[in-house]
Amino acid sequence: MKWYANEKGFADDAEYWGIVGLLHDIDFELYPDEHCLKAPELLRDGGVSEDIIHAVCSHGYGIIVGNGTTNDVEPVHEMEKILFAADELTGLIWSASLMRPSKSTKDMNLKSLKKKYKSKNFAAGCSREVIERGANQLGWELNELLSQTLKAMAATEDDVKALMQEEFPEENE
Repeated sequence: MKWYANEKGFADDAEYWGIVGLLHDIDFELYPDEHCLKAPELLRDGGVSEDIIHAVCSHGYGIIVGNGTTNDVEPVHEMEKILFAADELTGLIWSASLMRPSKSTKDMNLKSLKKKYKSKNFAAGCSREVIERGANQLGWELNELLSQTLKAMAATEDDVKALMQEEFPEENE
């Protein structure tokens, strides 16, 4: 999200974008059937501002969670739209990178990503409909979203891996 903030002319807000990116799945592991519904309570209990709560919840706009509830928090700000669009796509890109000999996004190109994207059986849990809806909300062609998100992941991969190694050294040996 910080990469996107810097690339899209919101460099002054890059830390804010990064915080929203870090918090966006705060309720997913503990409450998967209430994803984006339990987040406001958790975030308010932590003293988080309403604008961040809205941004976190909007990344699940229109998605029906396990209890049958549809998330009606619409992404409004450019950052919220990018988070909505990129969230689902990052899972697909990461899955594609793990299939590569390098296990990296840094040597992946758009053509390779598009091939995986078009294969409905590959990373089947990553909704192409949600990804395409995200691109439409941004007013971007799908190729732009694929390309930009791949660039973001490749540009930040070393930093993310270093942080993961620092936080979970036994899992990353």
